[in-house]
Amino acid sequence: MYEVVYYSDNGENPILNFLLTLSDKEQAKILREIDLLEKFGFSLGMPHVKKMAGTDDLWELRIKHSSNNFRIFYFHFINNKFVLLHAIRKTTQKTPKKDITLALKRQINYIKGCDNNES
Repeated sequence: MYEVVYYSDNGENPILNFLLTLSDKEQAKILREIDLLEKFGFSLGMPHVKKMAGTDDLWELRIKHSSNNFRIFYFHFINNKFVLLHAIRKTTQKTPKKDITLALKRQINYIKGCDNNES
């Protein structure tokens, strides 16, 4: 079993905030995929997860609901922990660079915070 952690900054949780903008059915589908990540981790594989090209350690959880595609960007930390960083409704073929950049920034912030707070 893996641990899934939701990134937060100054009391704001971007993943939960994103989920609250969605319908109940969309929320349920996304939460089910997060549960699968927690249960299977690295063995989940495609079409559920995919490494983001051009990054060292950024992955995307891929969710399809009806005609909508959602992505949750995450990375593997230590002790079988996955940190969910950013979520989007994917509306174009290519993932917007600004969303990848934001996820990478949050990853750096998370790691820096852990360096200061954990041994």
